[in-house]
Amino acid sequence: MTSNPRILVIDDEPQILRAMRAILTEQGFVVEAASRGEDGLTQAAAHLPDLIILDLGLPDIDGIEVCRRLREWTDVPVIILSVRDAEREKVAALDNGADDYLTKPFGIEELLARVRVALRRSARAHAPAGQNSVVRAGALRIDLAWHKVTRGDEELKLTATEFNLLAYLASNRGRVLTHQSILEHVWGPADVNHTEYLRVYMRQLRKKLEVDPEHPQIIVTEPGVGYRFLADE
Repeated sequence: MTSNPRILVIDDEPQILRAMRAILTEQGFVVEAASRGEDGLTQAAAHLPDLIILDLGLPDIDGIEVCRRLREWTDVPVIILSVRDAEREKVAALDNGADDYLTKPFGIEELLARVRVALRRSARAHAPAGQNSVVRAGALRIDLAWHKVTRGDEELKLTATEFNLLAYLASNRGRVLTHQSILEHVWGPADVNHTEYLRVYMRQLRKKLEVDPEHPQIIVTEPGVGYRFLADE
């Protein structure tokens, strides 16, 4: 990761582009902008940004198609922008490879926090093998290589499915994972509609991991969309 990460903003609203450029430039990022999906794809291929902020409602091709085409050749983090009633579109974009989403209107601090998380996640993904096999969240320590989970000095006993679920969430820490993507990864493509599996195992997992399972601080719910694992910095 360079000292000045390059961010590409794809949005057809001029005021959003102006605001994004001002906010992100002030934080030291190099900002490029596109107001159409095809132009955004061209710029992404030409300049290889470190992060893309992508609006779903573009005038030529929709953001879901942009995300799908990006994922054919790059794993650059993608944060999608959506309006409040676009839950179905948010899920579709996340299932097509987006990493996170912001709902319009959004605050500056939330935007910057999501950007930092996405860039850290990208840096971890490209770190040498073995450097990111241990994930920490408070007193919780997850060793993905050794399939071992501890909280302080206590080793937690998880079933194989519980560990697979936790490992998928922890490996994608900071990223929003949809119900469908979790079900497909942990249970298989034939079970992507069996959300009851996920609810049951998530409840069991939270009882073992969370200090207060009714108010989880490690595996948080993204209403109507899925879950996000919150790890330490």
